[in-house]
Amino acid sequence: MTAELVETLRTEIATRGVRTPDQARALLRDVLSKALDPSVDRSVAALPHDGRPAVLLVVGVNGTGKTTTTGKLARVLVADGRHVVLGAADTFRAAAAEQLATWGERAGAAVVRGPEGGDPASVAFDAVKRGTADGADAVLLDTAGRLHTKTGLMDELGKVKRVVEKQAEVDEVLLVLDATTGQNGLTQARVFGDVVKVTGIVLTKLDGTAKGGIVFRVQRELGVPVKLVGLGEGPDDLAPFEPTAFVDALLA
Repeated sequence: MTAELVETLRTEIATRGVRTPDQARALLRDVLSKALDPSVDRSVAALPHDGRPAVLLVVGVNGTGKTTTTGKLARVLVADGRHVVLGAADTFRAAAAEQLATWGERAGAAVVRGPEGGDPASVAFDAVKRGTADGADAVLLDTAGRLHTKTGLMDELGKVKRVVEKQAEVDEVLLVLDATTGQNGLTQARVFGDVVKVTGIVLTKLDGTAKGGIVFRVQRELGVPVKLVGLGEGPDDLAPFEPTAFVDALLA
């Protein structure tokens, strides 16, 4: 990807007769911005339709910040006047359900939980059922962190999606990726994309030293846009991804 961008820049510099470092820098900004395709729709499905809530599935490997991202997204939607139901479908880690319940309390969102070690698909199903009955605008389903190399866990994630779709379409599958992951993140994205058809990426930990260059390759190879970015630990540190602002930060 880097080689391709450099070659594009070289060609543009030669074609446009660029002479100064400032001109070259401006051209680099243009090339990088185009590579991220600013015209792509990066909105997150969060409106009710056909008499049912929008259903969002949040997936990813351990430690990327899935539960936190789910909670922050709930907070954003509730602040926007939406009625939100959270589904604690990570039943393998007791702390995950507790953490999501805390987020729900903070945000003013209802939380559906199941027994520890219970069937994640059952919890997800119940959450969507509750959201439909309550006339919710959106149901956010937090799933267990699973290694993309563990076939059984990935199969289970596919099951969660299939069970939910018995009563409602899954409108959005958000894959949470750690911006510091690098090449491994791309591998994760490919595998998750095969199992649950990822529709958007959430890039977390962009507040650190990592610049998140993986965003270029993920978008190119998966054809999936980065929709949200996590910029810190605070409850409001979740923002829409702005390609131009991202490139400016990259070049700062």
